[in-house]
Amino acid sequence: MKTKLTILSVAFLLITSSGFAQKEPQSIISGKVSIAKYHDRADLDKLPKGELLTLYNERIEVIVKILPNIAFATKPGVTMTSLGIPDTKDNRKALEENIKASQTYFDSTIEFQNKVLPYSDKTNLISAILFYEETLKSLHTYSEFNKY
Repeated sequence: MKTKLTILSVAFLLITSSGFAQKEPQSIISGKVSIAKYHDRADLDKLPKGELLTLYNERIEVIVKILPNIAFATKPGVTMTSLGIPDTKDNRKALEENIKASQTYFDSTIEFQNKVLPYSDKTNLISAILFYEETLKSLHTYSEFNKY
């Protein structure tokens, strides 16, 4: 009987303490935020339209997740705490709402793109992919503008 009481007490303490444990700080930029390969026009000209649509959507995902947050970070792993932003309930809630809003925007954009983008001209699609890739490449030099 005493053993059962001890085990139940320890289990209760573990469950209670896990409820009060602090969560890992959430990254400002999360999820997929990079692309595997940059292309040139000749590479893209060889691809079928279906693959171009996939590349286009992948680039949109990265842009939607990074660009609105470049004042804070351009790579995943940066948290509010690491930037010196107070880790308050209101700030955490604002970050969670921002991440949800970005995901909702991305999901609705992709839903639209999947319906309408197949009708786009292949040349325009290639130009858009190249433009997005140049935009993403410029993020590598973003820190050069931040030297004050």
